[in-house]
Amino acid sequence: MTSSSASPAWATLNSSVGACFPGERAVFRGHDLHRDLSHSDWMDVFVFGITGRRHTPQQIRLLHAIWVNTSYPDARLWNNRVAALAGSSRSSANLALSAALATSEAAIYGRQIDLAVADFLVRTEREQAQGTPLADLVRQELHHNRSIGGYGRPVARSAADERNAVVIGIAKQLGLANGKYLQLAHAVEEVLRHGRWRMRMNYGAIAAALALDLGLSPQEYYVYMFNAFLAGMPPCYLEALEKPARSTFTTPCTALSYHGPAKRGWNPPADR
Repeated sequence: MTSSSASPAWATLNSSVGACFPGERAVFRGHDLHRDLSHSDWMDVFVFGITGRRHTPQQIRLLHAIWVNTSYPDARLWNNRVAALAGSSRSSANLALSAALATSEAAIYGRQIDLAVADFLVRTEREQAQGTPLADLVRQELHHNRSIGGYGRPVARSAADERNAVVIGIAKQLGLANGKYLQLAHAVEEVLRHGRWRMRMNYGAIAAALALDLGLSPQEYYVYMFNAFLAGMPPCYLEALEKPARSTFTTPCTALSYHGPAKRGWNPPADR
């Protein structure tokens, strides 16, 4: 009986993204990490890892700006609140920030909206290029989904999103504000604002359009936005950590002013 020294197929990890050779080198998408990329901007390496493509310094600056201008250290925000409560309960920073980032996946305000609005813009641009009027495409989207990601903002219905003008201004300075998806995002807003919906564009549409114009796919954009809220989380965690334990967002029962039915007893049904 003979035996083969070859490893079984299930034991082999085939990868084209990189590998670590301890004591020797690390390969990152075909580049020696410590020789070719060691002086690179972190965002450059991060997006290169996602897309497999390198970006210009101007594009990297815009990708930085998209993150920076939504870094709100306000513990009242849903995901920052998780970081603050974790600090108040004396959780580790790693667990606190990981939980807050996981909460950022929210379908209404978070990362799932990123994927939805990017997908909408790609589909709409393609179908509009084939001759379908934009107003019809907007109506179809609202009919099927009842809303369009990146448009409307319940916390400030009548006001423009304070982040939009800042980031568009930066994109203009960098010569990156003339892309087809950014133009489409504005055109969709015009349809929504002057129709019966009265919805303004929020940061989700602007950020997605700018990233799509840089060549990111909807899935790549979604992964790139993973850390977008991160910078605002450590201040919330650390501030709660500096206060007495369990003193952040505490509402004792005595602070609740209740007006309604009086306390009622509970009589469980008899066994049958």
